[in-house]
Amino acid sequence: MKKYIRTISNYPIKGVQFRDITTILKNSDNFSELINQMTEPWKNEKIDAILSVESRGFIMAGAIAYNLKTAFIPLRKPDKLPADTYSVSYTMEYGTTEMHIHQDALDGHTNLLIIDDLLATGGTTMAAIELIKKFKNKNIIGAGFMINLPELNGEQKLKGIGVKIHSLMNF
Repeated sequence: MKKYIRTISNYPIKGVQFRDITTILKNSDNFSELINQMTEPWKNEKIDAILSVESRGFIMAGAIAYNLKTAFIPLRKPDKLPADTYSVSYTMEYGTTEMHIHQDALDGHTNLLIIDDLLATGGTTMAAIELIKKFKNKNIIGAGFMINLPELNGEQKLKGIGVKIHSLMNF
């Protein structure tokens, strides 16, 4: 899979090596294989819902939720969800934003899996965890990523708080 990822230098800001996943998505065989590989580590876990972060994480999370026959819960940017939400502010590799979840999104869901396309500093996943903490009695089964950037230490940060991590490839 790694050979199908295109790297674009200095995007969206100078110094960032952007990992473009559209080169996998545009090929149905590669996309199917990607989803199968990302689903595999979680097949024997009891997962009630998959949470994912806007926007590239949605692509994989919806398909993985379908494979695992579980719910999909979107974590959105500000002003994208119509009902009452919880929110957290967080810093990414190249900016600051907010993440929102509907206040009733996790009703009936206890065992949760976080899916995103890329793990860099861990800021996005830590924000998702902070949102989950706003609910009572929720269990984070783990977090899955297509790409890990180990030099940015996100994986170590998440493992340090006891989150089970699975990523398909390192850059």
